[in-house]
Amino acid sequence: MNTLNAAPSRVVDDKSPICIPFILDRLAAHQQTSPNKPFIIGLNGVQGVGKTTLVKALSDTLSSRSGHRTLVVSIDDFYLTHADQLTLAGNHPDNALVQHRGEPGTHDLALLKSFFDGLLTGQPVRVPAYDKSAYNGLGDRTAESTWTPLNGPGQTPVKVIILEGWCVGFRALDPADVERLWSAPSRTLHSHKLEHLLLINEQLRGYDAITDMFDAFIHIDAEDTEYVYEWRLQQEAQLREERGKGMTDEQVIKFVDAYYPAYELYADGVRKGVLRDRPGCRS
Repeated sequence: MNTLNAAPSRVVDDKSPICIPFILDRLAAHQQTSPNKPFIIGLNGVQGVGKTTLVKALSDTLSSRSGHRTLVVSIDDFYLTHADQLTLAGNHPDNALVQHRGEPGTHDLALLKSFFDGLLTGQPVRVPAYDKSAYNGLGDRTAESTWTPLNGPGQTPVKVIILEGWCVGFRALDPADVERLWSAPSRTLHSHKLEHLLLINEQLRGYDAITDMFDAFIHIDAEDTEYVYEWRLQQEAQLREERGKGMTDEQVIKFVDAYYPAYELYADGVRKGVLRDRPGCRS
């Protein structure tokens, strides 16, 4: 099933009627075959496409209809600590893709995997929290004492997990395919050296350990991923009008340019399916 968003002036939730029945069906099948194993959903969508709206509707429905405690967690909460991000940036000083958080390789995969391993075995875990405003916007992980505990004594076990994020489900390409895309006309890939893109691509291979855990996957697509520029411009204009602050149009373009190379490299792979012959839902 496939419904695509054009460039709207406001978000319309045309996704829930498609994706919620699909997920409920997959959850029911999962409970028949693996009743003691938590059900894990990966959810990916370009920024501004309405991902937050769908996640809330999906979470609310799963909690009310299935009766299972449902957890929504963002891959953003698993960014490297400020110190580790500085180390990564320092190790590759001429690679603009890793100077700030965002691209594959700037997440703490060991923490992410241990978190999911704990959930899958019903062990007590804590949900990390990340403060994007720390260090003048560079960001840092908060103290562990502030993290939300799960699966502890007296707590209802988590049975459904939604991992959402703009790069969730991306899979690395063959290096020859990265070079082919880099050599073709593109919006942002030519702004970076091939070896810098290959570094991101190699880092992305580590994310397979998480993607392979998904029992279902949702990708919220757009007719053209470049709509993300217009959507972000609209969001920031609204912020400036309502709060008197927000990025300028020039800052928005620079911000989106920083992560858009990953869309140009990996969006087609997500559209083809990331679960390797297992069911997925793309909307």
